[in-house]
Amino acid sequence: MKVLANRKKEETFRSLNSLDGLIDFLSNDYLGFATNEALFSKTFQLLLTENVASNGSGGSRLLSGNHKLYKRLEPTLNGFYKAEAALVFNSGYDANMGLFSAVPQRGDLIFYDEFVHASIREGIRMSNAKAYSFLHNDLSNLKEKVALNTGRNDHEDYAVYIVTESVFSMDGDTPDLKEFAKFTKSNNYHLIVDEAHAVGVLGSNGEGLIPELGLEKDVFARTVTFGKGFGCHGAAILGSEDLKDYLVNFAKPFVYTTALTPHTLATIITAHEYLKELGEVPNTLLKENIAFFKSQLKAHKIEKFFITSDTAIQGCLIPGAKKVKQVSKKLIDKGFNIKAILSPTVPEGQERLRICLHSFNSKEEIGLLVKLLASFI
Repeated sequence: MKVLANRKKEETFRSLNSLDGLIDFLSNDYLGFATNEALFSKTFQLLLTENVASNGSGGSRLLSGNHKLYKRLEPTLNGFYKAEAALVFNSGYDANMGLFSAVPQRGDLIFYDEFVHASIREGIRMSNAKAYSFLHNDLSNLKEKVALNTGRNDHEDYAVYIVTESVFSMDGDTPDLKEFAKFTKSNNYHLIVDEAHAVGVLGSNGEGLIPELGLEKDVFARTVTFGKGFGCHGAAILGSEDLKDYLVNFAKPFVYTTALTPHTLATIITAHEYLKELGEVPNTLLKENIAFFKSQLKAHKIEKFFITSDTAIQGCLIPGAKKVKQVSKKLIDKGFNIKAILSPTVPEGQERLRICLHSFNSKEEIGLLVKLLASFI
């Protein structure tokens, strides 16, 4: 196909590769839960305790798939994230697709950060609302866009949705959520925040940035996912009971999808309980590694290549698909699992290495990585 040929020509062709055995600076498994043997064992014990021996769910939750572990999981999430209600989806992509395609109606307005997840963009595209992007983390630009487009909206009764993320997946940075919440609350707008890369690693117990800032009552909806900091799979939309009921009735990725397996739900439950049991240890180790990584960038004088971030996601800008892929290959050849991020995932000219730090990375690994990177760029 011509489009595939163009991808190859432009050095942006994607393929499935296995890079097992390399030092992990690639995955979103920030706390190492995906390979944690204790968590694996505790999950198995939970299944035994609950007398659950099913391999699958057997259908959607509205048919036969609403098995008893959902009744344990969703209240657990309510307490953990300080939310009124939680509705579990099969993935973060499904959750965002379901939320944005179902909730905003014709005449409503959506204003979203230009760097939000592709799943948010796809959900918005499937809604009947009009949508406008605003400059990344730029509240002033958002206010200008809102003033312009609400002023010329010819619908008398409409809702306004403001959409952002607490930690952006490619830049690792964070908006001023308190100011965003203040703006939306004062105007009776609806703030939606994707916490995919915050939960598990931010907050006093990994509950994310929104509860840490005390903003949970000022946010219309939150997306939390379990395939990153919690090392398992699935996601949830957090909000009011009315929002949950609405999504159960109208969110197609929820209504028409086979429910998650009992084993998956047991893993999510166990991961949240296990993180509470461990306390601040994993987060402390991660924070120490982030601080050490940034000190090494400074020592090797390569901070200028990096996007400012205090999170586990550190972006090294190396414009040009060919060049960034060459640097990635050199690091892989040295035993480091780091991939190049290319257009259209990021804007053309902002190609980068997306370096993910983890609680289990050693200081020696981080130091050597930065040293090699400095020599390659």
